Amino acid sequence: MAEPYIVRDPQSMALNLARALEHLGKAASVWLAPRERGEMVDIGSEPVNDMVKTLSKVSEYWLSDPRRTLEAQTYLMSSLFTAWTRSMQKLGGEEPVAEQVPVRQDKRFADEDWERNPFFDFLRQTYFIASDWADKMVSDAEGLDEHTRHKATFYVKQITSALSPTNFMTTNPQVYRETVASHGANLVRGMEMLAEDIAAGQGTLRLRHTDTSKFAIGKNLALTPGKVIAQSPVCQVIQYESTTDKVLKRPLLVCPPWINKFYVLDLNPQKSFIKWCVDQGHTVFVISWINPDERHADKGWEAYAREGIDFALETIEKATGEKQVNAIGYCVGGTLLAATLALHAQEKNTRIRTATLFTTQVDFTHAGDLKVFVDEDQLGSLEQKMQARGYLDGSKMSTAFNLLRSNELIWPYMVNNYLKGQEPLPFDLLYWNSDSTRMAAANHSYYLRNCYLNNTLSQGTMVLAGKTLSLKDIKIPIYNLATREDHIAPPKSVFLGSQFFGGPVEYVLSGSGHIAGVVNPPDKKKYQYWTNGAPKGDYEDWLANAKESAGSWWPHWHGWIESHSDKKVPARIPGGGSLNAIEEAPGSYVMG
Repeated sequence: MAEPYIVRDPQSMALNLARALEHLGKAASVWLAPRERGEMVDIGSEPVNDMVKTLSKVSEYWLSDPRRTLEAQTYLMSSLFTAWTRSMQKLGGEEPVAEQVPVRQDKRFADEDWERNPFFDFLRQTYFIASDWADKMVSDAEGLDEHTRHKATFYVKQITSALSPTNFMTTNPQVYRETVASHGANLVRGMEMLAEDIAAGQGTLRLRHTDTSKFAIGKNLALTPGKVIAQSPVCQVIQYESTTDKVLKRPLLVCPPWINKFYVLDLNPQKSFIKWCVDQGHTVFVISWINPDERHADKGWEAYAREGIDFALETIEKATGEKQVNAIGYCVGGTLLAATLALHAQEKNTRIRTATLFTTQVDFTHAGDLKVFVDEDQLGSLEQKMQARGYLDGSKMSTAFNLLRSNELIWPYMVNNYLKGQEPLPFDLLYWNSDSTRMAAANHSYYLRNCYLNNTLSQGTMVLAGKTLSLKDIKIPIYNLATREDHIAPPKSVFLGSQFFGGPVEYVLSGSGHIAGVVNPPDKKKYQYWTNGAPKGDYEDWLANAKESAGSWWPHWHGWIESHSDKKVPARIPGGGSLNAIEEAPGSYVMG
């Protein structure tokens, strides 16, 4: 059992450890350089301060009463003693009583030696005990308001995830064995990659999730043929070339999020929702948002509604002669679309005749862990920093999203990249995920305050273009897609939001998460979706009685679109003879 952990060539090991330390020194130099030049000032202490402030409120409860303090200590120590006893039994060749061994399914501890080896088994048990104890300290603490408890739970999760024994070379059996077997060569490669990733981030760690050298927009991503036929200060409008002789009379407008880029819906021909829609006979137009900089500091939601959605609608009419369209909004693009529809209702603008929302929240009561980052103190600090530059750097949003799934998007890559020295495999979706975008200061501030902080859209108090909006004014049919494992727009949140619209809503639940549940081509025959008519009552009751269908929801959605208007006309060409092409799809804005 101990054989794979014994160093047989200490000289080679020492040499490689020295080389690893040399690369680690280079990583430190790359990190320090922009700070020494005054080009970068760390602001990371503020999240740490918020975490300390939050967790101190939990500690205050347990330490304010000696009896509670003793109770907490006794619970932890008795659990650790039980784990120690089981480990000693196993070391002595005895089998612990089965019911005394905790069963925990956790893919981080999949290696056999986490159970077979008494040392690593004890580490595993100790980690689970400490993690559960920390969670219990938060859940059992009295007197915490809902937001503070939510933040404390989130911070404890991040701390325990970071301190997992799987994240350290000497306490991870697989990494330990690989280090011994390669005489430390894995650490040399890993520290070299660490230095490269800090250099790529110009002084901050840009954690690589995929081999980015294997992808290029317009070369093997975003390949659906089309033309950029119009552009405004905030977006380009792309019209895609038809592949059918006849097309639906109503064009289709896609409003993607400006957090990340539109080509998640056009990753490659096999996965492309855009290409699939074109092949079903839709005339597809897509908004490609600009990656903003200091020039766009004052571009808020009204600008994105007027110079984005309304501009695209005017472009569609010029290109096709059609005043009525079907529209899709994805994530925050869907939230903007919903707000714009409420504005249109007051302005008697009837251009959009059906709306489809992908993983879109219009009510933020159950908005998930992203609410941890939004309170008055944190927002005030963020707004001050955005005003200084005019935007929020995309890496900040990427970090926040990755923290929501740190055990999938951070720590496995830290271990594989920098401890095992393994280059990640090429994966188009992870390349897209790393292609982050900046947030214009006015736009991002409006979004966070009106949605996450004050929940004004569903409450009927959001003000846009001088008008107070009400979702009840939206009478058009809505297809509202949620995904069951969504950590950004939880399905319960989407379900609740459905009930604020004034017209018919078809709520559909897809398997998987925020991206994979949406980007799910029918020919892959993956996942499933649930339908149960209008979203009434409680989400749990709706789901319990829902009909499950195998495969992709895409054909179901297309049938829904045709049920509202299936009239067809001859296929159209980009620009329709009225607008000249500015450039080939996917355009230049997506390259920024």
